[in-house]
Amino acid sequence: MNRLISFLKDWMLPLAIVLGISLYLVYHFTPALYPVGPAMHVLASEGQRFLIAVLLFCQYVKTAPRDLRFHRWHFRALSFQILSFVSCAAAAIVVPQEWARVLLECGMICLICPTAAASGVITDRLGGDLAGNVTYLLLSNLVATFLIPAVVPLVHPSPDYSFWQSVGTIAGRIFPMLVLPCLLAWLIRFTLPRLQEKILPLAGYSFYVWGVSLTLAMVLSTRALVLSDVPGIVVAGIVLVSVAACLLQFLTGRLFGRDERTRLTASQTLGQKNTGFLIWLGYSFLTPVTSIAGGLYAIWQNIINSWELYRKRHGAQRPD
Repeated sequence: MNRLISFLKDWMLPLAIVLGISLYLVYHFTPALYPVGPAMHVLASEGQRFLIAVLLFCQYVKTAPRDLRFHRWHFRALSFQILSFVSCAAAAIVVPQEWARVLLECGMICLICPTAAASGVITDRLGGDLAGNVTYLLLSNLVATFLIPAVVPLVHPSPDYSFWQSVGTIAGRIFPMLVLPCLLAWLIRFTLPRLQEKILPLAGYSFYVWGVSLTLAMVLSTRALVLSDVPGIVVAGIVLVSVAACLLQFLTGRLFGRDERTRLTASQTLGQKNTGFLIWLGYSFLTPVTSIAGGLYAIWQNIINSWELYRKRHGAQRPD
């Protein structure tokens, strides 16, 4: 049993990626399963949102409001996200080629996408600053809620959304998952401390909740890729853009910390994205093919996380 648990801790993320991809491919190549497709899609998308809320609750219940403090690296990371996002948007506005614009749009959403709820799970397991991670998660979601509606219509005009309609749509997507778990966790902290004491040990299972959430995310990501009707050369370009954006943010985050703990936290917080939101953002506000970038980004970030967790569990020393 101990060997099984150790195996899952080492390889759960790669297994979740493979399982999620396999589940969708089995469905896609089995016509007899097509009638349950719409219901399974709703189950996967809404189930993932619910599990993200559970992950956030587990983080909030371990973090007191007084622990949420602003650090210098928060503003450096936010500045990087904003400037890189705006730069890609400006380039997309002036580039006439259709597929070049698509690749720039993929870069835009990969760079501005808010921090993933699961980033706190990894940050905590790697020995980072959970409170610093949660603070940046709140900041990045707030910035994305207002910056995306202000910039995206300049790149991809849509008559269906005004600025405030876009803000409302994005906020409606983000805040139920973000705010409600926070309010519930802190309500329990201040009114039912004994219940909080009982919940705290359960928060240790958030890693496994993340594994299930990742499986559902990969089902949705694989669906977005399989259903896209784009030339192979464009898909290859999206692969390169998503890899570059992922590596750039993980590595850039490490430049913002003054010590190893802060560098690790900034790297995870900046690099690990809410890819479910990323997929939805591309499909809803930009060219639907850009949603592929979200699915691919989910693969790259979790390969990096699997490698870091493996090194941590087996005592490898990370270079400064």
